[in-house]
Amino acid sequence: MTNNITNWTKADDARVLDAIRRGASRRELLAFLMAGGVSLAAGGAVLGSAGRAHAATPRKGGKVRAAGWTTSTADTLDPAIASHSTDYVRLCSFYNRLTFLDADLAPQMELAESIETGDAKTWTVKLRSGVTFHSGKTLDANDVVFSLKRHLDPAVGSKVNAIAKQMTEIKAVDPTTVTITLASPNADLPTLLGIHQFMIIADGTKDFTTANGTGPFLCKEFKPGVRSIAVRNPNYWRSSGPWVDEIEFIGIPDDNARVNALLSGDVQIVGSMNPRAIRQIEAQPGFEMMITPSGGYTNLNMRLDMSPGDAEGFVTGIRHLINREQILKAVARGIGDIANDQPLPLTNRYHNAALKPAAFDPEKAKFHLSKSGLLNQTIPVVASDAATLSVEMASVLQQEGARIGMKFDIKRVPADGYWSNYWLKAPMHFGNINARPTADSYFSLLYASDAAWNESRFKSAAFDELLVKARGELDEAKRKELYGEMQVMVAQQAGTVIPLFMANLDALNSKVRGMKPNPLGNLMGFAFPEYIWLAE
Repeated sequence: MTNNITNWTKADDARVLDAIRRGASRRELLAFLMAGGVSLAAGGAVLGSAGRAHAATPRKGGKVRAAGWTTSTADTLDPAIASHSTDYVRLCSFYNRLTFLDADLAPQMELAESIETGDAKTWTVKLRSGVTFHSGKTLDANDVVFSLKRHLDPAVGSKVNAIAKQMTEIKAVDPTTVTITLASPNADLPTLLGIHQFMIIADGTKDFTTANGTGPFLCKEFKPGVRSIAVRNPNYWRSSGPWVDEIEFIGIPDDNARVNALLSGDVQIVGSMNPRAIRQIEAQPGFEMMITPSGGYTNLNMRLDMSPGDAEGFVTGIRHLINREQILKAVARGIGDIANDQPLPLTNRYHNAALKPAAFDPEKAKFHLSKSGLLNQTIPVVASDAATLSVEMASVLQQEGARIGMKFDIKRVPADGYWSNYWLKAPMHFGNINARPTADSYFSLLYASDAAWNESRFKSAAFDELLVKARGELDEAKRKELYGEMQVMVAQQAGTVIPLFMANLDALNSKVRGMKPNPLGNLMGFAFPEYIWLAE
C-alpha cells in the first residue's frame, strides 16, 4: 500500500495522542498506523512527533547545536535577500514578522496586534506595545514602514519585490499604527506578511554583519558559510520562551554527513533528511524522525530562453520522460504525492485536481525530443545535494533517457554556492521550493514575468493579467476558477517539471522537545529555536 503520509490529518494525530495517554504500546500504535497505509519506518516517525507533542512542561536551560542542509558564504542576516533554509532559521531566531503562520498556515498576530480592512485594499496595522529591539530601541510604526519599503527599492534586491510591489502606499499614522494601501484588493495580505522576508528590522538599518531584531535570540556570532551562535534574549516581549540558553546553527550539505553528525552526538537536530535515512535513525535508541506534510518540492528547471529549453518539443518530451511513480517509490520511499507540474499542493484549497500530470510515456517523449532535434545529443543536467533528492531524480531521468537514446550528463556540483552559482542560471538544473502560504505567493514569486525567482524564465502577459485578477477576486468560486486556469498554463507552458510534493523529514535527539510540524518548511517552518527545550 502506498504510504500517502500527506493525507494524515489532525484527527489522526488526536487518536495517536489519545492512545499514548491510555498507555498503548509502540507495537500497538505501529499496527494502527500501518492499517491506515503508513509504512513501518514512517509510522515510527509519526509516533516520534506525537510523543513530542505529549511531552512534559518546557524547562529553561541548555545549549543546542543544530544543522541545516544549505550553507554558503552568501548566507545573510538581511531578511529581504534571504533565499534558503539556513537564512530562514537565523531570521526566525533574531527577528519577528507582523504575522506568524501556524500549523494550518493561518496568520496569527505577532508584532501586529491587529490587521484590519474594509475592502481588502486599504489595511490598518496596529502594532503590539512594549516590544524592543536588541539595541533597546522601542518598536514603532517607522520601523515597519522602513522594513516594508525596502522591498520596493531595486538596489536592495529583495526576493519578494514582486509581492511587495502590490503595496502602493505604506505610511505611519501614529507611533503604533501603519496603513498599507494596495494597487488592487488582496484578501491574503495578512498571510503574505508572514513570509520570512517580511521580518521587521529597525528604521535605517544598513549593517547586516549582525542582527538587531525583536526576536527571541540575540546574535552572538555570525560567520557566513560557517555558523551562527544565538543566545537567549532576556528582554523578549513574549511571556513564554525561548527556552534554551544558546543555539549554534551550522550547515551540513551532505545527507550522510548530517546523519552521522546526529548519531555521533555532534548535533542534536538535523533538517531535511533523505527518506532512506529513516530506518537507520529509527534503529538507534535516543533518536527520532519528524515527518511534516508539506507543499514543498524539488523541481527540474529548463530555461526557456536558452538551449535546450528553447527548442520546440524539448520540455514536452521531458515531461513524458519523468517517471513520477518510480521517483515516489524509489527516491522518496513512498513519502509524498504525485505532482502535476504546477506549484499548488493537494492541500491548497485552490489545487486543480482535474489537471493530471503528463503521463510517463517514453515513446511520446522520444517523438517530442526528436522533434526538438536534440535526441542522441548529450544534455548536461546540474544537480546537487542542496536541492533535496535532485541527484537521485536526475539518475532516474538519465536511466529512462538512455532507453530512448537521450543522453543526460549529470553534473553533480557542491552544495556550497549552489543557490548563487547554478540555481536560476544553468540551462537545465534543479530547484527546491519551500511551501508557501497562498496561491498568490507561489505564482508571484515563481511565475510572474518579472519574478526574481522565475526559474524557467516563463513569461506570459495573459498569466500576469490573471495573477492580478485572481489576487483581488473576493468571490471564492471565481477565484478558484482563475487559479485553476493559471495552473494549467504553468503545467503546459512553463519550463518547470514538478514530479512530487514531498513531506519534510527532520531528525533529532530524543531529549529535544517542543518540535512540531509546520507546513511552511522543515524545522517547524524554520522557527524551531523559539519553541524547543531540553528534557532532563
